[in-house]
Order: sequence, then structure tokens, then C-alpha cells
Amino acid sequence: MRPFHHLLINNLVANITNFTVWFAITFWIFLETRSVFATGMIAGIYLVLTGALGIWFGSLVDHHRKRSMMLVSSLVSLAIYTAALGAYALDPTIAAARVSSITLWLFVLLTMLGVIVGNIRMIALPTLVTLLVPEDRRDKANGLVGMVSGIGFLTTSAISGYLIAWGGMVATLAFAILLSLLAALHLLFVPVDEPRDTGAHDAPRRIDLAGTFRIVTAIPGLFALILFAAFNNLLGGVFMALMDAYGLSLMKVEQWGLLWAFVSCAFILSGALIARTGLGANPVRTLLLVNLIVWAVAALFTVQSSIILLTVGCFIWLFLGPYAEAAEQTTLQKVVPFERQGRVFGFAQSVEQAASPLTAFLIAPLTQFIFVPLMTNGAGAEMIGDWYGRGAERGIAIVFTITGVLGVLATIAAFRSTSYRQISGAYVTGNAAATTTVPPQ
Repeated sequence: MRPFHHLLINNLVANITNFTVWFAITFWIFLETRSVFATGMIAGIYLVLTGALGIWFGSLVDHHRKRSMMLVSSLVSLAIYTAALGAYALDPTIAAARVSSITLWLFVLLTMLGVIVGNIRMIALPTLVTLLVPEDRRDKANGLVGMVSGIGFLTTSAISGYLIAWGGMVATLAFAILLSLLAALHLLFVPVDEPRDTGAHDAPRRIDLAGTFRIVTAIPGLFALILFAAFNNLLGGVFMALMDAYGLSLMKVEQWGLLWAFVSCAFILSGALIARTGLGANPVRTLLLVNLIVWAVAALFTVQSSIILLTVGCFIWLFLGPYAEAAEQTTLQKVVPFERQGRVFGFAQSVEQAASPLTAFLIAPLTQFIFVPLMTNGAGAEMIGDWYGRGAERGIAIVFTITGVLGVLATIAAFRSTSYRQISGAYVTGNAAATTTVPPQ
């Protein structure tokens, strides 16, 4: 388990690096432009790139040593962040931060590519859990992964706010370059015994979408599970597009960063609890239960302009997030053959994230041009404004409320579905991974 713990620490450093850049560039764009549309575009760029590259990243993880791909991830991020810092220093139109500026959006795209490359690690790590951790302890190991993610969020949110307040994007990118270098150097000294069975790697070293799709559909209920997660991400795109704009409408950037630092403690608490108690006999049921609670909270936490409600809602949301993530990972680790897990995790990432860009790209302009006017001086303000509130921030809030209601209805439908019973049965019997053969190419 010692190499696994070193890999967790290394991933923590990489997560802090990449999420700091993502948070910081979102904070910076909103503070410079005050545009919800712009922050939504950043979320959309992240999600489009994640969805487009996930299957390729999964193929890289399956066809190369996992540790080597994690090292490549850090080195490529290091190179991209260095290039982004050079571009910012040389081109004053980037610092001007005009939404209409092509150079600004090229800078955003370049910077976000550095963040996206970190997703190789997100695919490699759960496959290393399968390799390094006994089956009966994997749910707890996935809890540790969630706890590490929580620590990353805890430090990232505070660091991002203060970096932007103190030194803007120059300080942020310099910080990212230093930590990317440290993560790469540390990984060189982490030994991972990864035996290579040439017979297990059936597919040529290319993107094997057809073979991966056949593996997914051969396991009863697995594709439906991935589609359910995709639908959740469709709604979750609302959070990615609007959460920072909503929070920054209620408080200063330093305060918003500190609030995220506080609520991110929920990640740590949740991960530690999973590592101690596990996920129960049926992780699929756990996944749906936590989603039901999450969406109920989402429908309520913005009903009034309250920092307390916002804090409580975000805390519950983040506390239950690791349960959902660990439940899905534990299920896939048991029902999917190891030699295909990188591609299946990459496929799941692509499918699940493919839904979010639509929401992120659509919801930002819809909020800016429809819901904000609706709740400022439109019909919504006249109908419910006396108790719900009026103004731009209330326009953002009502989108969260609608999203939460839709999420609750979707989760209830999933609980009643045949696919839920099928994937639950596949996990409980434990036969899917053992009996599923690799389809012919």
C-alpha cells in the first residue's frame, strides 16, 4: 500500500496545481468582466475538452504504464503553463480581459489545456486502485481518493482567491509551474510494480471506441449507469457555469475563496468516513441515494439570498460528492476487466462530461439574458419577488432551484428502472468482470 499512498500524495499536489489554475482563471475573468456568460464559457471549454479527450486518455492509460502516463501529465501541464505565462507577459491585450478579445480566449483555451491534461491522472488512479489494493478494501481506498480530492479543494479555493487578489494570473501561473515541476520530480521516485501481460492487451495501441463500447454494453445495466451519471452532469453543468458568479455576487473574492476552503472540509470528512466504513453492500444503491439528497438540497439552498444557506448547501453537496464518485468507481473496478479499465473509465468520463458542455454553454447566456431580467423587473419578479427576491443574483438562484427539482425527478426514475436492478445484481454477484470476455477486434 505504500506506493499507493505516495501516488495519492502526488495526485494531491497535481490536483492543487490544476484546480488552482481553473478556479483562478474563472475568478479573474468574472472580476475583470462581470460577465456570467464568460464564466460559463470557461466551464464549457473545460467540459468540451474533457469529453473529447477522455476516451483517448483512457487508451493511453491502458496501453502504457500508469505511472509513466501520470508523469507525462505533469510534464505536459508544466510546458503549457510556461507557455501561457509567456503569452500573458508578451501580449497586453490578454491582461485587458475584454470578452470580445480573441487573444483572451486563446489564452483561456491554452491555460485550460494544461488543466485538462491532468485528467490522465484521474483515469489512471482508479486503475491503480484495482492493481494495488485488495478487492475487499477498494471502496475504502476510493474513499481515500475522495479525501485527497477534498484536501485539494480545501487548499485550492483559498489559494486561488488570494493569488488573484495578490498577483493575478502571473502569480497563479508561476505557482502552477513550480508545483507541476515538484509533482513530476516526486513521481520519479515512486516505484509501481505493474506487470505487463501481453496477452491481456488485446487491442492495438489506438483509440478502441468500438471494443470499449462492446465491453460496456455487455455488462447489464452498466451503460445505463453511465448515462445516469451523464444526466447528473447535464444538470451539474449549471453548477459549474453559475456557482462562482452566484457566490461572487454575495461576497468578495477573498471571502468566496475562504468559504470554499471551509466547505471543502466536507470532502475530507466524507473521504475519511468512506475509508473507515466503506460504501455498504450495494454501491449502486448508495450512488442513487446520495444523488437524491444532493438534488433536493440544490432545489433549496438558493431560495433566499443567504450566505448561511449557501454554505450549508455547498457543504452537503461536497460531502456527498465523494460517495457518488467512490460508488461509481468501486462498481466499475469490480465489473470491468482490469485490462480494459482505463478505456472504460475514459469512456465513462467522455460520456458523462459530454452532457455538461451543452448546459454550460446554454445556461450562461440563458441566465444572463432571460432569467436575470425575469427576476429583476420581469414576470418572475412580479410573481415571487416579494419572498424570493429580485435582481441579477436572484436570476442565477432560480436556475439552481429548477435544476434541483429536475435532478430529484430523474433520480426517482432511476431508482425504479430495470437497469438499476441489473447493475446492482452484476455487482452483488461479482461475476461480470470474470465472465465478460474481450470482444473480437
